[in-house]
Amino acid sequence: MSDLESSRQDRMKRIVRMIGLIIADILTVVLSSLLAGWIRQDFNIDVYLSDYGPDLLKTVPFFALGLILISIPLNLYKSLWEYASIDELLHVCYAVVTLCAIQMILILTNAIHLPKSFPILFGLLTILFSLTIRYSYRVIRDYRKKKNYRSERKRTMLIGAGNAGMLVLREFQTSEYSQNQVVCIVDDDVQKRGSYLRNVKICGGRKDIVRLAEEYRVSEIIFAIPAAKTKDRKEILKICQSTGCRLKIMPGIFQLANGEVSIQKIREVDIMDLLGRESVEVDLGQIAGYLSGKTVLVTGGGGSIGSELCRQIAQHNPAKLIIFDIYENNAYEIQQELKRAYPDLNLITLIGSVRDTDRVQQVFDTYRPQIIFHAAAHKHVPLMEESPNEAIKNNVFGTYHVAKAAAVYNAETFVLISTDKAVNPTNIMGASKRICEMIVQMMANASSTKFVAVRFGNVLGSNGSVIPLFKKQIAEGGPVTVTHPDIIRFFMTIPEAVSLVLQAGVYANRGEIFVLDMGEPVKIDDLARNLIRLSGFEPDVDIEVKYTGLRPGEKLYEEMLMNEEGLRSTANNLIHIGKPLDINDIELAQQLVQLEKACEENDDHIRDMVEKIVPTYHRPVTVN
Repeated sequence: MSDLESSRQDRMKRIVRMIGLIIADILTVVLSSLLAGWIRQDFNIDVYLSDYGPDLLKTVPFFALGLILISIPLNLYKSLWEYASIDELLHVCYAVVTLCAIQMILILTNAIHLPKSFPILFGLLTILFSLTIRYSYRVIRDYRKKKNYRSERKRTMLIGAGNAGMLVLREFQTSEYSQNQVVCIVDDDVQKRGSYLRNVKICGGRKDIVRLAEEYRVSEIIFAIPAAKTKDRKEILKICQSTGCRLKIMPGIFQLANGEVSIQKIREVDIMDLLGRESVEVDLGQIAGYLSGKTVLVTGGGGSIGSELCRQIAQHNPAKLIIFDIYENNAYEIQQELKRAYPDLNLITLIGSVRDTDRVQQVFDTYRPQIIFHAAAHKHVPLMEESPNEAIKNNVFGTYHVAKAAAVYNAETFVLISTDKAVNPTNIMGASKRICEMIVQMMANASSTKFVAVRFGNVLGSNGSVIPLFKKQIAEGGPVTVTHPDIIRFFMTIPEAVSLVLQAGVYANRGEIFVLDMGEPVKIDDLARNLIRLSGFEPDVDIEVKYTGLRPGEKLYEEMLMNEEGLRSTANNLIHIGKPLDINDIELAQQLVQLEKACEENDDHIRDMVEKIVPTYHRPVTVN
């Protein structure tokens, strides 16, 4: 259909609707006039017509015309009554009251012969009939709409019969955007069992979820307890997983308090909801104390960890924030984000490599950073196994260059971002990071700068992590690849890890290795299967889970501490300090000279040299 034909049809529909409403108003005036007299004469129509019939016959056409003329400027024939509000109701009342006022004047001046009560009765009846006719269109439309898609709506179980649950339920029942029909409610409060919330029965507690999902043929479950404890949320969501239903969760309690809850903001259940970690708490006052008013440099500032470091540092009013990264696209993205979020931030974005000694020296000589967070590194284990010299060039000597510059220019604090893979490493990436930790300890012994390393495990959602990979594989229909059914890893979100890194900077002193508490280890196999279920599929039925075998240099499990390091606590129970090992600084410096020459020459025996520097480094053993 052409735009011209469509416009013509729309115009015809508007004209037909206007004519229909005008005819309805004429019939309303006639009917209201007859009923007003009938009521006035004690329901005796014959007496009424004999007394007032001739005058009524003469005046009713003028009453109808008067109502039409009054209604036109009030747009009562152009309003979309399917979206009618209080304004349209008032306009109907204005039109009728105006007409009744004219009638009363005519009666009092004996211009027409009708009872004085006529305008009042006529007005009430006309308002009633006019609104009934107009709003009945909306009722009929809503009824037809609900009837048409009722069968298509998702049969939904709502978990939580509190204030949040009530808000969600009301949105589902009243919003035209809702595709959910809540058929049952679950709540652990025994006193609520058997009661009804907005005409939906509260059928049981968490133990009844599986049974109720089958009994009510539920296809989607909404978790609506934003104040639930982490342990309870994790347990309930795991029960929900076994139903095979799609899971969604409403926003946090702070959004509920701000009145921001709506069905549009209910999100898919995230894997973090199932990991069940308690929220990380840091001392913002302490962090602000050592960052505020300082020049802060973040190497690798465009990466997953580096960019989040920049976000959180920007919140603490640094005098200057310097982003240093080799990859211009990432650097540009975080630069633009920070400019939008913090227009007053003194932000400097520099492109360069930590492997370039002259460029690093130039940055330090120009900007004199006081706090350095060194996040620039190659981190992909299998790729580094294929290119071990590049791992050493970037990780080891990139760290060495930045650390030496920090010492020369008397920086206050240097924080190295390390990894659990540095503990008893079985791959070159982990071994390179262990050497970085040794460099930090060596530099701490020879400089007034506070050198420290912060070690943590995998971060959810970082570039190259398993979560984005699994999601992509699920979107492509599988298979989801897991290297080994028993492989485990420690996980933390990027914001959590970075906030603890900043807190560790407060405790920095002389060469410590800070170890972040990563919580309970997670089986990657369980992680993959949970993600498949969260996506609405059944593992090994809809989406295959395929085991591919451990990759070169990959462990079945990661360790957070070497046995000989020991452990000390800090004021934050999620940050611990490993006792530094005894390192011969002179010997390490000599080994680094030899190592740098070997990797620059792309020596095939680089692993042998690394093994001499890191005695705990063991060549990879493939486990099938």
